[in-house]
Amino acid sequence: MARLGDQRPLSGTAAWHGWMGRALELAALGEGRTSPNPLVGAVVLDASGQLVGEGFHAAAGQPHAEVGALAQAGERARGGTLVVTLEPCCHHGRTPPCSAALIDAGVARVVVAMADPDPRVAGRGLTQLRSAGIEVIEAVREAEARALNRPFLHRLATGRPWGILKWAMSLDGRTALPNGASQWISGPEARAWVHRLRARCDAVIVGGGTLRADDPLLTSRGRRQPEPLRVVLCRRLDLPGVSTPGRARLWDQRGAPTLVAHGPEAPRERRETLDQLDVPRLELPACAPAALLQALAQRGCNRVLWECGPALAAAALRQGCVQQLAAVVAPRLLGGEAARTALGSLGLERVDDGPSLRERAVTRLGPDLLWTLDTPTTPLTAP
Repeated sequence: MARLGDQRPLSGTAAWHGWMGRALELAALGEGRTSPNPLVGAVVLDASGQLVGEGFHAAAGQPHAEVGALAQAGERARGGTLVVTLEPCCHHGRTPPCSAALIDAGVARVVVAMADPDPRVAGRGLTQLRSAGIEVIEAVREAEARALNRPFLHRLATGRPWGILKWAMSLDGRTALPNGASQWISGPEARAWVHRLRARCDAVIVGGGTLRADDPLLTSRGRRQPEPLRVVLCRRLDLPGVSTPGRARLWDQRGAPTLVAHGPEAPRERRETLDQLDVPRLELPACAPAALLQALAQRGCNRVLWECGPALAAAALRQGCVQQLAAVVAPRLLGGEAARTALGSLGLERVDDGPSLRERAVTRLGPDLLWTLDTPTTPLTAP
């Protein structure tokens, strides 16, 4: 790991690769807290190649990585090099443009992993730097930088957040017994992993069936502040305390926010009851996964987690709302012909029509296995 005062040669591709590696490490420290912004890390080297400043974007609205690194470097940045994982911004948002800060700091060189596809930037930041006489080196460890910001890039390209669908199942593919009992299929290590996964996401989504059956809490257990938005997608608001007696834990928003999305067919009295509970709601013209994700993207969500039942999970897959699957497989058997499975119907008629998935990793979580896979890049059916 690089430390302030470290020194390396300032010429050759290998030198920039090494410092970019440190910038990527720094960028990852902001994971789960920067949306709708990307993850960005930066290091500043003085004219002799000594590390004099580091920074990363810690949260939306806070200083950008370049500004933090320049502030740490001070006057030692003049004539030096800034290595950054994303093209410096050139527009006024909640913070001033980083391109102007770099010009004012008098750096001689900027090394960038990738251009920023945000339409407000899109190469203009690099153009400003070059116009000011700053040398710009591009595409250093670009593939790694793009992988780090896959959710951000996906939202810009599609208008939807990156979707992860997660479930836990027995070795024979059951997510619950015929009587609905499901706690706990997986072990404590897997449950702790779920809390960490939620902390990396901007929203956690369930359907009305999951809320009625499990009364989930859906928090990261304090691993992220603020907690991710808890979203319930329920067409007619058939929910505890709204259409039936009782109260769901999600209605208590002192520790985490909740949003209920419903369709225009939701009865007026149920809407009013939800309003009386002080639970925010969102009416969607079409109460479907694709419409929900478009609304969440407009709220600044880069990555969402589907923790829903089989019908909603299948609908999310069919509509291209899931980019990654995370299946926890426990070494136990549940059996039962009527036992619950992870997915409802995908509308397939032949085995060969089943979507082909690309394995990313298989990880051990205590006694359980976590299988992570990428889904097809196109929806299984039109939304």
